Amino acid sequence: MPAETTTGGASIKEVALAALATVPHEPGASKPDPILVADKIHRHFGGLVAVDVDHIEVQRGSITALIGPNGAGKTTFFNLLTGFDQPDKGDWRFNGTSLRGRQAYKIARMGMVRTFQLTKALSRLTVIENMRLGATGQSGESAFRAVFPFLWRAQENRITERADEILARFKLDTKREDFAGSLSGGQRKLLEMARALMVEPEMVMLDEPMAGVNPALKQSLLGHVKNLRDQGMTVLFVEHDMDMVRDVADWVLVMAQGQVIAEGPPLAVMSDTRVIDAYLGAHHDTDLATMDVDELDHEAAGELGSHLPHEHHRSPELEQHHDSHPPEEQQR
Repeated sequence: MPAETTTGGASIKEVALAALATVPHEPGASKPDPILVADKIHRHFGGLVAVDVDHIEVQRGSITALIGPNGAGKTTFFNLLTGFDQPDKGDWRFNGTSLRGRQAYKIARMGMVRTFQLTKALSRLTVIENMRLGATGQSGESAFRAVFPFLWRAQENRITERADEILARFKLDTKREDFAGSLSGGQRKLLEMARALMVEPEMVMLDEPMAGVNPALKQSLLGHVKNLRDQGMTVLFVEHDMDMVRDVADWVLVMAQGQVIAEGPPLAVMSDTRVIDAYLGAHHDTDLATMDVDELDHEAAGELGSHLPHEHHRSPELEQHHDSHPPEEQQR
């Protein structure tokens, strides 16, 4: 596992922030030392384009947030990057090695692991058993060696020691022998994050780590996310909690309608008009009564992909609203 400080004495965070300081705040901006690079990733389901990402890079050693409104394609993009789904076209590279066509477990063995919106803890196994399952390269998984405990017992003891160390760090050691199904939602999130560390990854991808978590556990989760980077790991996470994004992220990627529409530091991104429009709508601060109905219908048709003449398909509600205002009010 990489150390918390570099040879020059600077912290991992300081190195990451310094590297990102000169990066342009534009979608697809190149990073000085990217650990993950994705090009032309496209995925559609029938007529729906779920992901259409031209180019992104994730800086090594950073904590990067992936945000966007519901349905933006964030989780689908995660699934593509981690091998749980395959794109229609495109390529992505981890540490310079293409991951296209690789299965999820092989990507995890390469050092890129993920968690899920809905936790995948095995509820009928104990917490420590869940942790042991996360370790790779176990001799006892061989059908031949499994019947000879002396061939794998020492390795399993080492794995158990490491699992106990991580459980203690996540304050789950008191739940060691409890069934995973008996844990609270927040504790299951912690267990899933802890189990991911059994792989000794270089990059951890967290899909909505705060979703469904009791507020009392949120600060604990925040601390653990920051600690991942302090241990030398790169973090990419999907999140809707903007307070968490501001507190934790060094860099933010914003998706809307399957595309990356903005990126940059948290404060810069959250004041970007493209991001505000994606979350709240382009007319979030405009009185619709003052706008031309033809213009509104034209924009609505564009959103729906319609090419029909908008004058023949005007919204009855908007027509009624428009007609209910005198001309001088409409022109105001």
